[in-house]
Amino acid sequence: MPIVVDIDVMLAKRKMSVGELADRVGITPANLAVLKNGRAKAVRFTTLAALCEALRCQPGDLLRWEPENTANG
Repeated sequence: MPIVVDIDVMLAKRKMSVGELADRVGITPANLAVLKNGRAKAVRFTTLAALCEALRCQPGDLLRWEPENTANG
């Protein structure tokens, strides 16, 4: 998927665990893991805002676009 989720980078910078972030945001650690591992199909703006508030960052610190690798024939 061309959207890459960098929550793990911000967790490391803030020295925060997945469980602590999930508690602060108000979602389950399992749902946070789905988002963190790039398996989520969508994210609510309210969840993104809560993540940014808890991690003191901007949405662009958590999400970035990378082009998909395409084989040149």
